[in-house]
Amino acid sequence: MDGRDWGTFLLPYEQTVEELKVKFKTMRSELKKREEYTPIEFVTGRVKRLSSILEKAKRLNVKMEDLETGIEDIAGIRIMCQFVEDIRRVAEYIRARKDLEVLYEKDYITNYKESGYRSFHMIIKYPVQTALGQKIVLAEIQIRTLAMNFWATIEHSLNYKYRESLPDEMRLRLKTAAEAASILDSEMSSIREEILEAQKLFEENSNTTTQVLTAIHQLYFYHLVNEAIESQNRFNEIWQTQDMEAMKQLLEHVRELISNAKKDSLPDGL
Repeated sequence: MDGRDWGTFLLPYEQTVEELKVKFKTMRSELKKREEYTPIEFVTGRVKRLSSILEKAKRLNVKMEDLETGIEDIAGIRIMCQFVEDIRRVAEYIRARKDLEVLYEKDYITNYKESGYRSFHMIIKYPVQTALGQKIVLAEIQIRTLAMNFWATIEHSLNYKYRESLPDEMRLRLKTAAEAASILDSEMSSIREEILEAQKLFEENSNTTTQVLTAIHQLYFYHLVNEAIESQNRFNEIWQTQDMEAMKQLLEHVRELISNAKKDSLPDGL
């Protein structure tokens, strides 16, 4: 091993991971606001551990001076999706970005590994602005479903324990589990529309509830104490029955009280 400052070596990769996490989380929030559904469930990231970097370099015969180009996943981003169909959509969004360059892709969903591993990988070049100027960093983006991620996490842990030499029985059981995860993804895709409709309904009901409670609180601002108490009592009754139509009616009623209070508070002549 050479005598470089490994902490300094990893700094651009750490910055890359943090910046990409923020960007993809922002993408998730924007898509959710625009379309009420986002193909991105959540985003994680990590910088490869030094021991893992050195082990991979040894396995691939990468020289120490070639680590930055020979090891492409020192910086890693993982994007989780609910459905297999979402993976392709997320990949399209990434290809269209102007702040990174996709070098190549590895489709382990269509062509899954012998072990059963399924995921979609994109190797990118990302320009990170360091204190010493711009640096181009290689990073790997993995896009997968929650089921794929669960399986891959378990397999990774077992491979670490057995040092890449899994017993045949364990390997067979993992492969069977991978098939089960794939079947789960297929089943979820078959009822995708029903799931999305249920999630949308939950989101709408949750927003309505929040709006009602916020509006009731505003009544106190306009000194409508009795109205606030009555509205809160009505809210409590509706909440017990989960009658969302009644909840929407309550929201309109409280908003009308607030609107009238605003008019009454205006100076004469305005």
